[in-house]
Amino acid sequence: MLTTVTFEEVSEGTKLIINTKFASAQKLEQSEAMGMIEGYSDALERFEHYSKTIIGGSMNTIISTDGTKIAYTKQGNGPAVILIASAAADHSDGAQLAEYLAKEFTVYNYDRRGRGNSSDTLPYSVDREIEDIEALIGEAGGNANLFGSSSGAVLALDAASKLGNKVTKLFIYEPPFIINDSRPPVPNDYVQRLNELVGAGQRSEAGEYFMTVAVGVPDEFIGYMKADPSWAKMEAIAHTLAYDGQVMGTTQQGKPLPTDRWTINIPTIVMVGENSGPFFHDAAQALKELLPHGDYQTLSGQDHSAVIMAASELAGAITTFLKK
Repeated sequence: MLTTVTFEEVSEGTKLIINTKFASAQKLEQSEAMGMIEGYSDALERFEHYSKTIIGGSMNTIISTDGTKIAYTKQGNGPAVILIASAAADHSDGAQLAEYLAKEFTVYNYDRRGRGNSSDTLPYSVDREIEDIEALIGEAGGNANLFGSSSGAVLALDAASKLGNKVTKLFIYEPPFIINDSRPPVPNDYVQRLNELVGAGQRSEAGEYFMTVAVGVPDEFIGYMKADPSWAKMEAIAHTLAYDGQVMGTTQQGKPLPTDRWTINIPTIVMVGENSGPFFHDAAQALKELLPHGDYQTLSGQDHSAVIMAASELAGAITTFLKK
């Protein structure tokens, strides 16, 4: 297929026209069956939001303890909420969630170190990432609520445990712990292998390794993912995949959760999508048992993609919890 993209200046801004020609009607039907139309629609809606809130504006920056520049957006009014992204994500993935939450809260949506507009400082350590969150809390006035998804949820747990009363409430979505045999564990040398691939310049292969081994995407789907333009983002932040591997530690090897890693005495919601795999539910329930003020909830009809695909529903659950 041949795709032509045209930018046309109009009175209200810029008109974006995408024209795709296919070699045959059969090729068109195949692309439609694979969800091309829905994919274009979703991508354009996200681009419109991005162009208005990010390109049209600017990101703020703070300097973390070790000198790393952390870029963030700030919107809304009310109690502070800091959004902590998952692996292979930057602040743009949470942009719609931030917009919904900004109706009730002051939302800080940032690029974790090494991603997007934030800088990086080696060697990496989880403690440095917690210092980044602490710097954002300082910017917010000294205390804030935290939201984290997937491996970002585990970083939120670590931050809440270390930062004490600087964190008011904690809402985490689908921490990807593997605590039993409900799915294959992540190999012991997972972080080492990621670093080897990135060090050899094989950033795409590192992304593929992450998707198949850690996320569990079947091999036959990887080709479609790599053909999508969004894979370029995966390659750009491939070096940070090992960072999230260090955040996860030994919690993805099919063993019970450690009982001495987190000391959290604040209200906490552990939420899982109703349609997500059993291992997510098993992990959330096990974590809830370790938290004195923890509660386990499900998000109706959703799965691991809820931060992007169900931002409104997720924001509603977060808002209800934080305003209680």
